[in-house]
Amino acid sequence: MSYFTHLDCSSGCGAGPFDPRERHFLCPSCGLPLLARYDLKAARAWKKETLAGREPNMWRYREMMPLLPGDVPITLGEGFTPLLHAKRLGGALGLERLFIKDESLNPTNSFKARGQSAAVTRAKALGATTIALPSAGNAGNAAAAYSAAAGLKCEVFLPRDAKQPFIDECRLYGARVTLVDGLITDAGKLTAETGKPLGWYDVSTMKEPYRVEGKKTMGYELAEQFGWTLPDWIVYPTGGGTGLIGMWKAFAEMEAIGWLSSGQRPKMVTVQAEGCAPIVRAFEQGAERAATWENAHTAADGLRVPRAIGDFLILKAIRESGGTAVAVSDATMVQDMLAIGSLEGVSAAPEGGAALSAIRHLVTTGRIKPHETVVLFNTGGAMKYFDVLR
Repeated sequence: MSYFTHLDCSSGCGAGPFDPRERHFLCPSCGLPLLARYDLKAARAWKKETLAGREPNMWRYREMMPLLPGDVPITLGEGFTPLLHAKRLGGALGLERLFIKDESLNPTNSFKARGQSAAVTRAKALGATTIALPSAGNAGNAAAAYSAAAGLKCEVFLPRDAKQPFIDECRLYGARVTLVDGLITDAGKLTAETGKPLGWYDVSTMKEPYRVEGKKTMGYELAEQFGWTLPDWIVYPTGGGTGLIGMWKAFAEMEAIGWLSSGQRPKMVTVQAEGCAPIVRAFEQGAERAATWENAHTAADGLRVPRAIGDFLILKAIRESGGTAVAVSDATMVQDMLAIGSLEGVSAAPEGGAALSAIRHLVTTGRIKPHETVVLFNTGGAMKYFDVLR
């Protein structure tokens, strides 16, 4: 069973609640994201001991996932990825407890599998026949794979300069790829213009309520893998920010159902590229929303997001946690891809390299202390990015 009850607006504008048996995307009142809500009082009856023996994927937390009676998860085994104690890398940085949460071992080689598993599950339950989205690459690959598993058509809109492996993998799973001049924001506009009249189910980042529910399972996993405690720091490469938003939501849910004590939450760190750092700039300026970043450019395709619709939720999580936001150079993140690989044997995309670069900065400036527990999120593998190593 699931304690899933309704949707409401993330902005607190007062709209809703909304019935999850119907299709909903952005809030009809303020145009901001909707979030899935659960009967947290009733969920206190759910005990973490029930997880013993469950399948090692993200649906082990099904009680706090967006499932209604009769729904069947569309799963390829996503989730429950390794949490590796990076002793050699930590030793080089002077950190006793550095861990890598290695999301590259998900289906389609990235953390995007989590969000698309949840989104496609709900889309199929709601009668969708065609999934559509803009993507920088990995989200499109995941959407294509889960659409194939669900027996749905998939339309992926990619920037024309997307790396060829991303284009090829979408096609491998039977998706139709449209290449768009410009950035992911331009691809998003064309997705909406093309798909809305045709009734396509748009799973754009934070424009539907369920991708964040898949991503939040990273928070549940960290708590379980750390024995129901949490680290001092989570360092997270942030484009659209769904994963960071989701984990912050997960920590709140676990506190509400009695699985975590209040005051345990980690400091959340957003990492962006110097060539596209709208969240970092907004954080430094004390702003609640992030202005669009002009002329966005970076080797990390997942970080080339000039404007995130959930920016206010990202900034809120950073500030509430006492965390920070850091921008790093492309050259540094590529060097740190190699450091993660050569010291720990982990295949890291540039986004994972960026997270290590941010940790180096925070250690050097004394923000992160040698004894503190730090989790580096490697959100995807290096295989689709080998060109940047040349």
